[in-house]
Amino acid sequence: MVIAAWIIALFFAANIGASGTAASMGSAYGAGAIKRKWLALVLVAVAAFMGAIIGGGSVVKTISGGIVPSHLITTEVTVIILASACATLFCANLIGVPLSTSEVTVGAVVGAGLALGHVYAGKVLFIVIVWLVMPFIAMAIGLLLGRVVRLIEPKCVGVKSVTVALTILLVLAGCYEAFSAGMNNVANAIGPLVAAGMISAHSGLYLGAAFVAIGAIALGGRVLDTNAKKITKLTLLQGSVVSITSGTLVLISSFFGLPVPLTQATTMAIFGVGQAKVGKEVWRQDVVKRIVRTWIASPVSSMALTFLMIQLVMEGKVVPVVVILVIAFGLISWRFVATRRRRYSIYDR
Repeated sequence: MVIAAWIIALFFAANIGASGTAASMGSAYGAGAIKRKWLALVLVAVAAFMGAIIGGGSVVKTISGGIVPSHLITTEVTVIILASACATLFCANLIGVPLSTSEVTVGAVVGAGLALGHVYAGKVLFIVIVWLVMPFIAMAIGLLLGRVVRLIEPKCVGVKSVTVALTILLVLAGCYEAFSAGMNNVANAIGPLVAAGMISAHSGLYLGAAFVAIGAIALGGRVLDTNAKKITKLTLLQGSVVSITSGTLVLISSFFGLPVPLTQATTMAIFGVGQAKVGKEVWRQDVVKRIVRTWIASPVSSMALTFLMIQLVMEGKVVPVVVILVIAFGLISWRFVATRRRRYSIYDR
């Protein structure tokens, strides 16, 4: 079980790099400040590693003992938490959707707490409120600054020195956002290990940061494309606004030990800037709808999966697990049929 916990934790860290961390350079890549994908991913990896080892300790404390009492997190529970969160995140990476690693991890920890009968409800409620509010703060800031940018940018067109300066600013802003991602996200992979006493927080941050960096380089390409090119095209100055806005919000949250959705802050800041440029049309794109649906489903899915696995594996309760699985299968089947009918109705037109 110990070996399994380590394998899953490190694989989870790699997927964190591919999802939440890789999205950090979406603005710079989408705006053309960095033209080669591999270079964008390498810069993300380095910045995230530095952020984790410099300032990731506060969020580790929250994940390891601020949601569920640490004495409940045994080796077996750790394996279940990490497996549930990792499975949810890996599925999102396969379809190229930027997903909050904090949401799936906290959801998994809460699911374990519910199954074991003890959750710090006040702390969880506060974290959820931050989740709900912060992305819309990012969108509002992006919308406001996006309108300011539209007034400034025409005066900068054709001025070579200004273009070079804005390119450098955007690359630095992307690194700043990746740095904040490292501070906040690495704890999601190593926090349960720390709670179970398998590793110290200091050593865990170094190891987790290394695998986050590896994951960003090896697996982050599809999520980078989603944030960079499939939502709205950004200029150099607009991209800087997005990265600085989301990076600052996440950095502040990290100082207070709050695991927050970096990808949501980044994507909603992009929405805000995009809305300033093209209006409400940005909300009509299919990728936007798909991302929003995944945000809602991800913490619930990881929470339910953790709860079911603990009920079945540790408590030996088969009946409630079967009932919930049947309900889930029914809902998924209904959704599949509804989607096919909608497609056929579109074709019939």
